[in-house]
Amino acid sequence: MTVADLVAVLFPHFGRLHVEFVWATGRTVRIQARGREPVAECPGCGTLSARVHSRYERRPSDTAISNQQTVLHLRVRRFFCDAADCGKRTFAEQIPDLTFRYGRCTMLLRTIREAIALALGGRAGARLTELQAIGLGKDALLRLIRALPDPEVHTVRALGVDDFALKKGNHYGTILIDMESRRPVDVLPERSADALAAWLTDHPGTEIICRDRARCYAEGADRGAGTATQIADRFHLWQNIGDATERLVKRLRSQWTPPPPEREVARLPEKPEGVRAQQSRERHAAVHALMDRGGNHTGIVAELRLDPKTVRKFMRAATPEELISGSPAGRRSILDDHAAYLIARFTEGCTSSDRLHHELIERGLAVSERTVRRFVHDLKKNNQPASRPPVPKAREVTTVVLTHPDNRTEDDRVTLKELRDRCPDLDAACDIVAGFADMLVHLRGQEKLDQWTTDTEASTLPELRGFATGLRKDWDAVMAGLSLHWNSGPVEGHVNRVKMLKRQMYGRAKPDLLRKRVLLCQ
Repeated sequence: MTVADLVAVLFPHFGRLHVEFVWATGRTVRIQARGREPVAECPGCGTLSARVHSRYERRPSDTAISNQQTVLHLRVRRFFCDAADCGKRTFAEQIPDLTFRYGRCTMLLRTIREAIALALGGRAGARLTELQAIGLGKDALLRLIRALPDPEVHTVRALGVDDFALKKGNHYGTILIDMESRRPVDVLPERSADALAAWLTDHPGTEIICRDRARCYAEGADRGAGTATQIADRFHLWQNIGDATERLVKRLRSQWTPPPPEREVARLPEKPEGVRAQQSRERHAAVHALMDRGGNHTGIVAELRLDPKTVRKFMRAATPEELISGSPAGRRSILDDHAAYLIARFTEGCTSSDRLHHELIERGLAVSERTVRRFVHDLKKNNQPASRPPVPKAREVTTVVLTHPDNRTEDDRVTLKELRDRCPDLDAACDIVAGFADMLVHLRGQEKLDQWTTDTEASTLPELRGFATGLRKDWDAVMAGLSLHWNSGPVEGHVNRVKMLKRQMYGRAKPDLLRKRVLLCQ
């Protein structure tokens, strides 16, 4: 296989070249070649010319060979243009599908670089091109994106409209989607009725407009395409009723939340009797049991093998409490005289051992902080609040209400049934939400929306009444959204893609660059 044959296999886009020589210098493969055609076409008038003016060498880069940079040493001819009415006297030949004016790379390499720039942006794209031995700086990649022409906008019969944040909470743009091809057709730098109306005026023929319920888009659609059918997005309608339901559940939550128990007077734990007290009770019981059977002092001493004075003491005591010395709680504590004060303060809600220690110091008691801490610990341990069953949060209840009955877990069904039994307003709200969900899922707006709105406006639930009243303000679009199959799902998908592109550019991309990537990145 000759060198020319090898190059033809590796570089099929070199078909119009005559390859003369191939060599390598370092990590660069160099190919010397020249054009095959004897004539060239003038770029000004299209006249073919065979009269050569001069020759020079171009060195465009091409795709890599085995991760090595490839450079063409291309012998280019400059031709005379003999057309009298052409403004060009001379022109340089271009190899079709290979070179272009002022290009320092082949058309294939430029296409690859443009694809990398659109997919990854500046910094990430520059790192990838460096690994592929077709390196280009980040700024050059961004210039490639900006130099790309916008895609041609044909008549858009079904248009999707939604906003996205250029700077969240401060500046928003608008993305326009062809709902039939599901491709973006334009990106507007602002979210306003004027911008949408101007675009619709410049691009007539729109028959269907899928949008959210923002007033600016409704007004812009009326002004720019008054005859188009506007369709309110079902996702946003469901989101709106979900927000109203959550506000309702938060208001009703107190009806199924039990009141907190009243604080009881704190009490200290009962301390177990000591060993000596238990022994005294056992001996007293044994002595009196023998006395009941008729035993005398001498017999009891012999039976129990106790000291006579001890037996006489137990025989004289009517109850064992007379023999147990001191209090039944055992050893006295320095806090015994202040226990009532500490228990009262604990009942009032002061449970800080540090604060109670300072108060005792102020009362003139010299006590260690450790002793007070141990006392408070016993109070806390003996006065634990009674455990109450957990009360579901408002967000959890809202989620269960908005979930399809077939998708609820058994625990969710039981919980929702208990709450509906306890709260009639929540029971009514569940029925209203279920009716709206049936319309939304099965597209029964034409049949049921009017009656559902009337019944909801007559209910005693202000949150859902407000939602129903809001539907009246955008009635035609809501009716279309609950009756036609069109929805803004593709638009929401592209909004998420815009967010991905913004994160990829670290939030530093200007709107014009972001617009190019949104429209051209496949």
